[in-house]
Amino acid sequence: MKKLWIPVFILMMAVVTACGNNGTNNAGGSSASTSPSPASPTASAPAASAESTIAPEGSTGTFTYQSDAGPVEVPVNPQRVVVLSGFTGNVLALGVNLVGVDSWSKNNPNFADKLKDVEAVSEEDLEKIIELKPDLIIAYDSVKNLDKLKQIAPTVVYTYAKVDYLTQHIEIGKLLNKEKEAQVWVDDFKARMATAGEEIRAKIGDKTISVMENDAKQFYLFGDHWGRGTEILYQGMKLNMPVKVKDAVAKDGWYAVSLEVLPEYMGDYVIFSKSSDMDNAFQQTETYKNIPAVKNNQVYEVDAKSFYFNDPLTLDYQLDFFIKMFLGK
Repeated sequence: MKKLWIPVFILMMAVVTACGNNGTNNAGGSSASTSPSPASPTASAPAASAESTIAPEGSTGTFTYQSDAGPVEVPVNPQRVVVLSGFTGNVLALGVNLVGVDSWSKNNPNFADKLKDVEAVSEEDLEKIIELKPDLIIAYDSVKNLDKLKQIAPTVVYTYAKVDYLTQHIEIGKLLNKEKEAQVWVDDFKARMATAGEEIRAKIGDKTISVMENDAKQFYLFGDHWGRGTEILYQGMKLNMPVKVKDAVAKDGWYAVSLEVLPEYMGDYVIFSKSSDMDNAFQQTETYKNIPAVKNNQVYEVDAKSFYFNDPLTLDYQLDFFIKMFLGK
């Protein structure tokens, strides 16, 4: 994705890593950024090497995790985790206790109940993080104050999009000594996604799908790894992206356009990652109303804050949404 509301997640990466966002990874913002942030997120970071020494589940002590930045001695069963970039949903899905998360995650409606008593923090909040007494910190490698964070607790950083979104979850599983659980979810999700994809392709054929978001000044189209369901639609389900969008996002993974040319990038179906914090008056213009997907009621709107990431909780939510919208289930 950041606070830049240039579609939040769009900014997300923009701020922390540029999307790695303010060190916190995903969500929310205000409107001043110039590039979109990817997801997770969702999501997307690196993978630890197979040489990591994994301890038996249920044991205590530490083990050596081979991170992108080198070996890190981490607790076998962390009890107080702080996440400063978009991996909150991964940690939650694996049932590990969180004491601090980035503001994007804290503002995600899908995580609200689970994060009710969890503090919102950034890499700038060193004193607050110290007070939380974390035994493990997880972040993107673009966060500030990394050296200081390492002095507070073992800190593992990932490089955004170094590995694909499903491999990333397995890596988080390795870090948290939950690799088996992570693999079980990945295998199940891939099967469910493949089945749904077959049914959707059978229904819509070769029709195209665009994924868009907007901020105060322009619109954003996304490629196949910027959260907002793009991984599912384009990678997992093999659905078609409009050729013009595919060409436009080839360089950066996303592309910004004005309302005047927006219709040229709209597919037969459109997933609109919409924020109530944005001025969406454009939807009342003739330019927008005359887009074929709009006229055919094939624009599916979803709350942006719930859709940014690509962690297990968000991916399950996105998959259910697509099944409902395309198949009516």
